Amino acid sequence: MRRSPMQTPQRVARDTTGVAAGIAIFIAALLSGGVTMAAAQVPGLTGTVIVTNKNPSTATLIDLASGATLATLPTGNGPHEIVISRDGRTAVVTDYGTAPAPGSSLTIIDVAALRVIRSLSLGEYRRPHGIVFLPGDSVVAVTVEASRAVLLVNVRSMQVVNAVPTEKVGSHMVGVAADGVRAWTGDIGSHTVTELDLATGRALRSIAVPAQPEALTVTPDGHEVWVGSNATGRVSVVDARTGSVTTAAEGFLWPYRVLFTPDARTVLLPDYRGESLRFIERASRQELGRMEFTAGGPQGITITADGRTALLSLSAKGKIIAIDVARRVVIGELLVGETPDGVVYSPVVVRR
Repeated sequence: MRRSPMQTPQRVARDTTGVAAGIAIFIAALLSGGVTMAAAQVPGLTGTVIVTNKNPSTATLIDLASGATLATLPTGNGPHEIVISRDGRTAVVTDYGTAPAPGSSLTIIDVAALRVIRSLSLGEYRRPHGIVFLPGDSVVAVTVEASRAVLLVNVRSMQVVNAVPTEKVGSHMVGVAADGVRAWTGDIGSHTVTELDLATGRALRSIAVPAQPEALTVTPDGHEVWVGSNATGRVSVVDARTGSVTTAAEGFLWPYRVLFTPDARTVLLPDYRGESLRFIERASRQELGRMEFTAGGPQGITITADGRTALLSLSAKGKIIAIDVARRVVIGELLVGETPDGVVYSPVVVRR
């Protein structure tokens, strides 16, 4: 379901609420050698960033402190999304495939060992994409778009535990409440979001939303489903208790992903075609600020456990940028592979 971004006017990368601070930080890093063409780093942070590179079908692991590439590992064809276990030691990549060749596997990575544990075949199930670890870090819930279902896959025993049908076209992303029981999918072709009971393996209901819902996440309490519409450029909120749908933000060209800060107070929304990252206060739905990029192609986004630093992939530039969430400024960048998409952060520090 990926399409080439439309050409947009060249714009100077800026943070509408902190441009001066951002420039000062970047110049200081440049003069000190913190940002170079060979490698970059994120000052004051440690851990490992793992990012999928769609075109070369790889995953790159990078040390945050030094900016050094630790490893580039093979994945299945056309990797898109990635999820990390709560201890940061296991990453799982969805091998979505390419237009003529649907993928049907997950790539499981041992972060500390810098190796692929296994390419896990999903058999008849095609187009794995959105993925979430359930409590316990043994089972992932993963959409299989072409098969109109969400799979529960045990990545320890390497078995498909269950297939929960959505029966909807283009069930692309999945969000799961903190209890690990209620899940929601964004169904791009059916223009719905579908509620699933993962414990019983049943679809409970589907709710109509603005056309082509792709980006999706769920509040930890399961009360709100935030979903982005590719066709209308609107981000909507579904009240999971009443089923009502209201508008939270508009004017996007492609609201690519939805990410909550760990306290669920702020929503981060990359606009792929609009070349920007918006910050929305969840309760009031007021825009707090916006960062804009020049031909960057913002796509995948993740955040550190303390909520201070977001990591955003710029697909067109082959980079990950680190963002101070409170100040909304770029504090570092990391060079990765071609067409980076999904990205996760692990607190694990890898020593080579």
